[in-house]
Amino acid sequence: MTESQRWFFLIVALVVGGLVYLLAPILSPFLVGALLAYLADPIADRLEASGLSRTASVIIVFVGMTAMVVLLFLLFIPKMGYQIQMLVERIPQAIQLFEEKVFPWILTTFSLDPSLFDFAHLKKLIVGDLQKTSDIMAQLLGGITRSGMAIAAWVANLVLIPVVTFYLLRDWDVMIDKVKHLLPRNIEPKVSLWASECDEVLGAFMKGQLLVMMALGTVYAIGLWIVGLDLALLVGMIAGLASIVPYMGFIIGIVVAGVAAFMQFQDPMVLGYVGAVFIVGQLLEGMLLTPLLVGDRIGLHPVAVIFAIMAGGQLFGFVGVLLALPVAAVIMVLLRHLHEGYKSSSLYASKHPKLDEESETVVNDNH
Repeated sequence: MTESQRWFFLIVALVVGGLVYLLAPILSPFLVGALLAYLADPIADRLEASGLSRTASVIIVFVGMTAMVVLLFLLFIPKMGYQIQMLVERIPQAIQLFEEKVFPWILTTFSLDPSLFDFAHLKKLIVGDLQKTSDIMAQLLGGITRSGMAIAAWVANLVLIPVVTFYLLRDWDVMIDKVKHLLPRNIEPKVSLWASECDEVLGAFMKGQLLVMMALGTVYAIGLWIVGLDLALLVGMIAGLASIVPYMGFIIGIVVAGVAAFMQFQDPMVLGYVGAVFIVGQLLEGMLLTPLLVGDRIGLHPVAVIFAIMAGGQLFGFVGVLLALPVAAVIMVLLRHLHEGYKSSSLYASKHPKLDEESETVVNDNH
């Protein structure tokens, strides 16, 4: 890469970063549409390879995605909202149950001083915070309802996402090819290689790990529903989302589900059923879901994903969250190449002259 090319790409990166910062309030629907198009492009490519036209393939994929989203909103969102409300209402009951049954057992078993814990004050604080949260949500919903501009912007974004997704999905391969031909000829092979590696890293997570998380959430929710837990859907989805970090979904899910099940049934035997559900989920993840959906591809490390999402949200809000994973994939590929370059450089391979002399002397003495 020449000096002028380095300056050119640096200026382009600065301009793009500035535009993202300035246009962040309107970028969300476009980034969501680009993300959906990226996820759906391999399916459209397979349909196109089977003999269908690109437009027909995109229409089939688009109709399928739309049906899934509509089904999600009609079936799951109302139930999820009801279960969240139910969870909020049961938190004071959980505190009372802990205070009356679990806490005395802990004090007796470990010979602790009861004056160290003031559960009445804790219960008052939590109930007060829940009340404040409900009041804030009511104020926000009231403000949105009274603001015609807010409703119009929300509806416009909601309508814009499928439109952007359709056109980006239809022209995805054409756009990638045009970008590839715009690159300077001397760096095009290396940039194409890096882009392919970024796609592999990002795809291993987004097309693999996210599917594992969704599948685990579904397995946990169905298993807890069979057990009879009222909060089965909510707890299952929380455990599935927490599975972004290995074993975290299992730990969080079994604790939350165990507490919720004990509160609902007041029977210690139900904890065994809850444990069985999560053990089955872990076995399915290790033996079926991860090998089938992720395989041996090297994706983003879970800690890197968490840090990227938090950093993106801190810097650019929701737009930063959407950009976090692609940027993290690019950084991971660049670090991998920097590591390879360092290992093959004279800085790493150079040897100390005195050590070389001693090693040669030892070899000669042995001979």
